[in-house]
Amino acid sequence: MDSTEFMRWAAKTYSRERVTMAVLYYLIGCQEVGGEIHATQAEIAYEIPLPRSSVNAAYVMLERDGVLWKRRRGKYQLNPAVALRGGRKPAKRSSRKPGEQVDQLDLLREILQDPDAPEAFKAMAQPGTRLDERKDSSTKETGI
Repeated sequence: MDSTEFMRWAAKTYSRERVTMAVLYYLIGCQEVGGEIHATQAEIAYEIPLPRSSVNAAYVMLERDGVLWKRRRGKYQLNPAVALRGGRKPAKRSSRKPGEQVDQLDLLREILQDPDAPEAFKAMAQPGTRLDERKDSSTKETGI
């Protein structure tokens, strides 16, 4: 899967959840090398700006769909199968060596082997995953 396929899927899947789409785009835009995001929901709610409860609802939906993984409070991981910021990872926030390049396939392998990774996240990270529209298409439009 590539990012353009993911963007088409996201546009269809979240077409009625504009807040979720806005949060997803913001997360993609603020990710660090390797797809990590170091920001709380409150910080993102302030930046967009949206009510924190709306950002939380978007996070829940993104986590359920396997797009986002909450590693711990204030630290999230975008699924590298769909949205990865490549480049060189800075040394201070990683166990990787300084300046080591982040390889998408290596990162995917690490995630698939991580027992703490949620199943939905692992399913989306599998090679050759086909993205289908969500089965429960009876979602209501989320407004601000």
